[in-house]
Amino acid sequence: MNTVNFITIPASIVPDYEILVFGERRLTYADLNDRAARIAATLRAVGARRGDVIAALDTNSDLYVAAYYAAARAGMTFLPLNYRAREPELEYMLKAAGARLLIAGDRYLDLAARLRSRVNLEALIATGRGNSEISNLTSLMESSAPDETEAEVDDEETSVLMYTSGTTSNPKGVMLSYRDFTAYVTANVEMADGSDRGVALVCVPFYHIAGMTALMTNLWTGRRMVVMPQFDAAQWFRLVANERVTHAFVVPTMMKQLLDHPDFARADLSSLRNLAYGGAPMPFAVIRKAIEAFPPEVGFVNAYGQTETTSSLTMLGPDDHRLTGEPAELELKLKRLNSIGRPLPDVEVRVRDDGGNWLQRGAIGEIVIRTARIMKGYAGRADDAALADGWRATGDLGWIDEEGYIFFAGRKDDMIIRGGENIAPAEVEAVLMSHPAVDEAAVIGVPSIEWGQTVKAFVVLRPGAQATAEELIAFCRERLASFKRPERVEFVDELPKNPLGKILRQRLREQAP
Repeated sequence: MNTVNFITIPASIVPDYEILVFGERRLTYADLNDRAARIAATLRAVGARRGDVIAALDTNSDLYVAAYYAAARAGMTFLPLNYRAREPELEYMLKAAGARLLIAGDRYLDLAARLRSRVNLEALIATGRGNSEISNLTSLMESSAPDETEAEVDDEETSVLMYTSGTTSNPKGVMLSYRDFTAYVTANVEMADGSDRGVALVCVPFYHIAGMTALMTNLWTGRRMVVMPQFDAAQWFRLVANERVTHAFVVPTMMKQLLDHPDFARADLSSLRNLAYGGAPMPFAVIRKAIEAFPPEVGFVNAYGQTETTSSLTMLGPDDHRLTGEPAELELKLKRLNSIGRPLPDVEVRVRDDGGNWLQRGAIGEIVIRTARIMKGYAGRADDAALADGWRATGDLGWIDEEGYIFFAGRKDDMIIRGGENIAPAEVEAVLMSHPAVDEAAVIGVPSIEWGQTVKAFVVLRPGAQATAEELIAFCRERLASFKRPERVEFVDELPKNPLGKILRQRLREQAP
């Protein structure tokens, strides 16, 4: 199935249904379909052909959405570029992908012109006004007759080529097929039929897998999609109120900015029903504060996934975020709030040891996953995480509890070894953060002559709460194997974190005596 059907089929059923909002522009299915058909004609007119790679370097817009569906209609591969990437990274991605055409926003035209001189691009088009040397997409689109031809694609052809961030090496090009996207979208939402499916606010960039799947799932199911060019907390509040937004997705840094913004207390969030988060680990203190601060009608969802798996693999649902019930039930919910939930219906998750043997519930090992929508591969390189029988290694340690909830235990380098026993920091942290007085906790191993390493916990208490080290150690002793309990607890005002909210354990190791 060609993903352009995510708009062409609804356009044939409910053509006048308003489906996309960007600033002052409001588009129906028929409008969006017409734009995609005209842009497809434009792409062909400037020399692009079936199978070519069409790159986009811009912030979110209605034109960006139409450009993706134009590429799909023409059977071309779409390459959404990270506009925050450094120039050498962008050059590498364009060269490695063999991009033939680049669509760029006005703020990136100088950068795009420099890249064009070093990359074999046949054409450069601006999404804004352009300049004397670079034509703009709107003018080209409006002067083109719509090309209603729909390429017959093979399910395994690459629809989107998405590069993951590189740290110590070049970014990896994830090849996602038409089958990957259609499997994900059709398994998770129903097709539009004109009924009210709500309003979604999209503030994550389209170069992120969460943004790319949003421009498919929302349009296929008929949930009006309000697009922000870039995230801004004050504008987010205004759009939620003015557009009566029911669904939204944020990354942890966005959630914290919303909670800390002075407009939060007076924001009209009465329409919001589903607030999903993901993209990076959510700090426990942030999601707990969000649950307490947002209206009780808001259902929170933790969506965990990977670019390589076409978005979400697991989900921690709204009921898991409702911190109510008897003390024992509340303690369990607080513990599970540290999890990534349970697998989606089309996903299998298991845990294995270093020898590749499957482990029982509760045992810690490497998390591996299997789903029909795993990428077709990396562009130009082997997939070293691929396993036999369709399984894929995540590189993360974790465990699965008796009810199927999945918990991360960190990377292998974080593992604490006490007297030959392995201790996963995340397991101890989950117990500590289920204590009503604890806001955040981080656990590390500290050197010990007798045991090799012992467990030390750094704890941030909730405002106004009190607890002693002895009390927390006893709390853990009742809920963990004796060798896993912290032997020392240090109370701190805050934990060291990077910009995404990830705890910097090395900093803690450096300051631990």
